[in-house]
Amino acid sequence: MKVSVALAAYNGEKYIEEQLRSILTQLRADDEVIVSDDNPSGGTKAVVDRIGDPRIRYVEGPGKGVIKNFEYAISQTTGDIIFLSDQDDVWLPGKVAACVSEIEDGALLVLHDAKITDENLNVLEESFFEHNGSAPGFLKNIKKNSYMGCCMAFSSELKDAVMPFPDNLPMHDQWIGLNAERRGKVKFIYTPYLLYRRSGDSLTGNPTSLMQKIKWRVSIIKDVIR
Repeated sequence: MKVSVALAAYNGEKYIEEQLRSILTQLRADDEVIVSDDNPSGGTKAVVDRIGDPRIRYVEGPGKGVIKNFEYAISQTTGDIIFLSDQDDVWLPGKVAACVSEIEDGALLVLHDAKITDENLNVLEESFFEHNGSAPGFLKNIKKNSYMGCCMAFSSELKDAVMPFPDNLPMHDQWIGLNAERRGKVKFIYTPYLLYRRSGDSLTGNPTSLMQKIKWRVSIIKDVIR
């Protein structure tokens, strides 16, 4: 099965080379990494050019924020299995093989654990799953999302079901995970296969009110059922 990695970038030059090299060491010659750059005037393209690996395809993003950038990156993939990637993490050995094996065994989507680190990759938490209370289940993940995109891989069968993303989507990874819960087998892997870097450069959303969170959850339930 061909593997595609959909990586959304924005001013990613500080960490993206380390991330890309950790990904490329696990890919085969016919796999691909789509780097969708939402700020083409930044330094991301120069890093991609310096690496010079033909498996990386650089594209200019839509310039409409991180969710739309991931949507566009996914739309450009051609593989049988799609991984999502942030620009500043590090993939640990065995990640691709473990996820591919589970999908080949019938899983529609796979989510693995991660270690939470500071910007210098010093480990702060050994298990994101434990820190977040992550677990499968549709209602559970409506209440509190477990589906962190950087720890996710899914079959291309799911691509048509989740694309295009609904308008005003609060989290693309939760949308993908909930659709997988409704449509097929979801597999959680309790081995950490990622260093999840938390730094000042990470893309995070603004604080939201309780009412807004409730509205988002009602909206996403309607969209998934539809």
